[in-house]
Amino acid sequence: MTTTADAPAVPAAVSPVERKKREISPLNGLAHIALFAWAIATAGPLIWVLLASFKSNTEIFLGKPFALPSSFSFATYADAWTEANIGQYFLNSVFVVTISTAGTMLFGSMAAYVLARYQFKGNRFLYYLFVSGLAFPTFMAITPLFFILKNLGLINTFTGLILVYIAYSLPFTVFFLAAFFKSLPMEIDEAATVDGASHTRKFFQIMMPMAKSGLVSITIFNIVGQWNQYLLPVAIMQGAGADSKWVLTQGIANISVQAGYHAQWSTLFAALTLTILPMIVVYAIFQRQIQAGLTAGAVK
Repeated sequence: MTTTADAPAVPAAVSPVERKKREISPLNGLAHIALFAWAIATAGPLIWVLLASFKSNTEIFLGKPFALPSSFSFATYADAWTEANIGQYFLNSVFVVTISTAGTMLFGSMAAYVLARYQFKGNRFLYYLFVSGLAFPTFMAITPLFFILKNLGLINTFTGLILVYIAYSLPFTVFFLAAFFKSLPMEIDEAATVDGASHTRKFFQIMMPMAKSGLVSITIFNIVGQWNQYLLPVAIMQGAGADSKWVLTQGIANISVQAGYHAQWSTLFAALTLTILPMIVVYAIFQRQIQAGLTAGAVK
C-alpha cells in the first residue's frame, strides 16, 4: 500500500512571468543590446536627413544635428519636385522599375520553376550559369554592355535600361525562387498532371499562387535594388537629351555636383527623403510577406 510520503512529488506550477525570467540569459540580453544599437545606427541618419530637409543651411551646419527645425515648411519639397526636376526623375524611376521588375519576375519565375521541377540534360549547367551571375561584378560588364547597347541602338533609351535591369536581377531571382519551388510538394503537381493540366496552367494557376510569399519577397528585393541602382543608369542614359530620361539616383547626384558649396542643402535632403520614403513604405506594407517568403523557402 502506497502512503502519502511515498507518492512522487508533483512539481509546482511555474507562472508565465517566472518562466520568461528563466528564459532570459546574458546572451539574449547582449543580442537585444546589439539589435538596439543597430537600429539606432540605421535610423539615425534617416531621421537626420528628414529633419535637415526642413532646415536652412545655417541650421544644418551650425545648429544641433537632431534639433527640430525652426519651422516645418514643405517649400523645399516643392522646390525639389519642380525646380530640381525630381518629379520627372521620380516618374522615370517608377516607370523603369515597374516594367523591369515585372519582366524580371515573369522570366525569373518561369526559369526557376523549370530548373527546379523538371529534370533534363543541361539542367544543372543552366542553373549554375544563372547563379554565376551573382559572382560577376557589375562594373566589369559596363564597357562591353555599353558597346552592345550602342550597336543595338539602345543607348539613352528606357528600353535599353529596362533590359539591362532585367538581366542584372535575373541571377538572384532564379537562385532564390528555384530553392522555393523545390520546397513545394510534388503531390499537387502530380495530381494536376493526372487531371490533364498543361505545363502553363500548372505554373500560372497552381504553382504561382502557392509560391506567393516567395514571389512577394523577391519582388521587394528587386524593387529596392533597381530603385537604388546608379552605375547602370549613368553608363546607359547619356547623350543628347539624356537629362530628361534620368532616374532619381542620377538626378540627386546631379544636384549635389552642380551646386557645389552654394547648394541649398535642404532641397537636396528633401530630394533624398522623396527617394528613401517609397522604399520604406513598400517594406512596411509587405514586411510580413517578406519574412514568410524567406522562412518558407529555407526548409522543405
